Amino acid sequence: MTKKEKVAFAIETLERLYPEIPIPLNHKDPYTLLIAVLMSAQSKDVRVNQITPLLFARASTPTEMVNLTVNEIRDIIRPVGLSPMKSKGIHGLSKILLKKYNGLVPQDFEALEKLPGVGHKTASVVMAQAFGVPAFPVDTHIQRLMFRWGFSDGKNVVQTERDAKRLFPKDKWNDLHLQIIWYGREYSPARGWKLDQDIITKTIGRKSVLNTYKKTNY
Repeated sequence: MTKKEKVAFAIETLERLYPEIPIPLNHKDPYTLLIAVLMSAQSKDVRVNQITPLLFARASTPTEMVNLTVNEIRDIIRPVGLSPMKSKGIHGLSKILLKKYNGLVPQDFEALEKLPGVGHKTASVVMAQAFGVPAFPVDTHIQRLMFRWGFSDGKNVVQTERDAKRLFPKDKWNDLHLQIIWYGREYSPARGWKLDQDIITKTIGRKSVLNTYKKTNY
């Protein structure tokens, strides 16, 4: 297959498997999505989805959040990990949203990335999932699969994002980044990977990945 044919095969397979694409993190608006994504750093989405209802029952708006102390936020979100840093980020960005943006989440990459605790990936998720702006957030699943499929060398997330945006049509970015995440979880995990169930990698995967898999599992 040519690279173009491999990309087309990946897109067609993902669209067939995931015609309806669930959002991994539970939220009700851009603000609660922003908080959930911030909390998800180095934590599993399932854990975040267990804790956000507890936090949002106390505070689901910037005004309510700044009425909590950093320590109160930290105590609630402690199970997701990195709670000292995340609680300061949540409290700090909520104050800024009230002061500069009338309590609304800005629809702007640069403005989002200036908020405490918000990096490029978090901003990209919010822009894509809350506002429908084309973006391609790269998590560990996308990083792994872009390498396995031979679409990126996987040296860093910046390069992987650049390669993804170059290869995939812009109007499909927001769907594809979610479809790849779900595919990675279900069919091509880092651990317990079974190549016979991973139709995309089995069909288009880079030779070094396939050879390594065979040596390890046979």
